[in-house]
Amino acid sequence: MKITKNLIFIFQFATVGLAAAFILIYMYPHLLSNNSRPTTVEIKESLHTHDKNRSQAVISYADAVDTASPAVVNIQTSKIITTQANPLFNDPFFGRFFLDRNQSKSRQKIESSLGSGVIINQHGYILTNNHVIAGADEILVALKTGEVKKAQIVGTDPDTDIAVLKIQGDNLPAITLGKDKELRVGDVVLAIGNPFGVGQTVTSGIVSATGRDMLGINTFENFIQTDAAINPGNSGGALINPYGELIGINTAIFTRSGGSQGIGFAIPVSLAKNVMQQIIEYGHVVRGWLGVAIQSINPQLAKSLGLKSNNGVIITNIIINGPADKAKLTRGDVITKINGIELKDVRHALNTISLSKPGDKLKIEGVRRGKVFDATAIAVQRPPPVQSISKR
Repeated sequence: MKITKNLIFIFQFATVGLAAAFILIYMYPHLLSNNSRPTTVEIKESLHTHDKNRSQAVISYADAVDTASPAVVNIQTSKIITTQANPLFNDPFFGRFFLDRNQSKSRQKIESSLGSGVIINQHGYILTNNHVIAGADEILVALKTGEVKKAQIVGTDPDTDIAVLKIQGDNLPAITLGKDKELRVGDVVLAIGNPFGVGQTVTSGIVSATGRDMLGINTFENFIQTDAAINPGNSGGALINPYGELIGINTAIFTRSGGSQGIGFAIPVSLAKNVMQQIIEYGHVVRGWLGVAIQSINPQLAKSLGLKSNNGVIITNIIINGPADKAKLTRGDVITKINGIELKDVRHALNTISLSKPGDKLKIEGVRRGKVFDATAIAVQRPPPVQSISKR
């Protein structure tokens, strides 16, 4: 009996010792090491999943193109143009000099143009540029397979140069949307489109800049700038990342020759997606509007107005009976805040106002003739632009 008690005591003692050792090793693993250097190195891994076939991504972007290109389509538009006869044909004196009296009649001709687009979902919604399809009487969409389908316009937004089309079909090849807000200058990008009508073409480059604005291309500008070759016919096509994800809609080029000079602009996919969703839901984009023309404040202007910083915008013109006019705002007023948001420049102010909905109250803070003031304006629906801007 005594021997049994001793064995039990030894067993319990050993168990407690092993448990204590385990705790020490777990809490202080470095006690087993002969030196103080860590035995492992922490690394950061990409959030994208890679497979064995992606091992050549450094020297080839074929996988990205294979992923995205089926969703990029060619768009052909046609519209009937009526040309009026020269008024001299109907002049009593000059008319007799024209033997062919049929020349005095107006004539019609069909004008065609080419562009590109991107299939956003399998049911046939397509993103493209508004200037690609503006004024078109017929729109044909050619898939990469060669199949041609008629397209209907779901809606357009000239302020961002975005248009949404719809073609019939199910299980169509849809592109994956990427995250344009993660883009950095120097990131590799690929442009896919139909330049000069030669057929689907891929060009490569890098992100040259982000947030480009004040270019006079669109009302609301926040462009991705790239040196990937973008030519006439690329408009509405896809700008993708090395994973084949859509990050932008190719829109315009800066050129003196009519061809690419390494300065191209694309609408970020986050902006295009937001516009598309509103067009599909409401038939148009819902934006607030104050009825003012504004400009950014530079150091010279800030000094002349006695302002402490360059932040904010100054009202240069105002629409009679518009929301700002009714709120007693006037030319020369400096707006520094809207609903507590400090304004940086014109783009920031326009975006802040446009995010409001018709009927929203906008609390405005600013400076008038050196004195701080505040006002409240009721936003209304932004009217359509007076005229469209020609682009590539």
